[in-house]
Amino acid sequence: MKQVFLSTTTEFKEIDSLESGTWINLVNPSQSESVEIANAFGIDITDLRAPLDAEEMSRVTIEDDYTLIIVDVPITEERNNKTYYVTIPLGIILTEDAIITTCLEKLPLLDIFIHRRLRNFYTFMKSRFIFQILYRNAELYLTALRSIDRKSEQIESQLHQSTRNEELIELMELEKTIVYFKASLKTNERVIKKLTSATSNIKKYLEDEDLLEDTLIETQQAIEMADIYGNILRGMTDTFASIISNNQNNIMKTLALVTVVMSIPTMIFSAYGMNFKNNDIPLNGEPHAFWIIMFIAFAISGSLTVYLMHKKLF
Repeated sequence: MKQVFLSTTTEFKEIDSLESGTWINLVNPSQSESVEIANAFGIDITDLRAPLDAEEMSRVTIEDDYTLIIVDVPITEERNNKTYYVTIPLGIILTEDAIITTCLEKLPLLDIFIHRRLRNFYTFMKSRFIFQILYRNAELYLTALRSIDRKSEQIESQLHQSTRNEELIELMELEKTIVYFKASLKTNERVIKKLTSATSNIKKYLEDEDLLEDTLIETQQAIEMADIYGNILRGMTDTFASIISNNQNNIMKTLALVTVVMSIPTMIFSAYGMNFKNNDIPLNGEPHAFWIIMFIAFAISGSLTVYLMHKKLF
């Protein structure tokens, strides 16, 4: 899918032609769309389609006619009827006449620009646009990390009495997400540092320098948060694996104690259930022998139960 946007100081609109100062947004573009854009702006088709590889690493590539920036962005996906975060590459290509973004999927990151919910956003201010994308991306990572932290707290409240593995598996999925986030954030940090350095050929104004510095700070904060949440999740996973095992052991111990308590009346009833000729079984011939035997059996079982409770085994 290809979308072309053009803005002026007063309006922002989607157009059909490839004009100077436009923003071209490619979402999983076809080969023909990629060839069209590559030929129109003198871009190597390999660079244009590189961000469509889900394993592509974040980097900055400077060519004679354009600059390619690839960063990882967070998105959500459904796995086992639950929502988790993953990261995919976003390519930003800066040319003399336009800025091009390309990605495998439609990104919430770019919706804020498409729906014009950001102040001081203009497609013809290409360098500023790039820095705004990077800053917004860093904010999305922080939002995603806070969401992961809230989700881990919800799982924690369920794990105290749990004897199943579902919550533990979900906790491990969150831990895996944190690992992916840390890897993506560190490569993104290198990209931002390269853009901040004096060797970058992207023109920057004073406001852009401040925006880039804020973006770097947000990214580093996200890395620190990912480290903290990752350590917490690892500790929680180990702790609650032990809790689940302990809960299962408690259930087995309770069942074993119930078996011990119930074995006493079973033994007594089994003895009185045997048939002997001219037997001398106690209480034989008593008119209320049945109720007396029942009372004795359950009195012994009750006494044993009280004893076990006193020893805090029940």
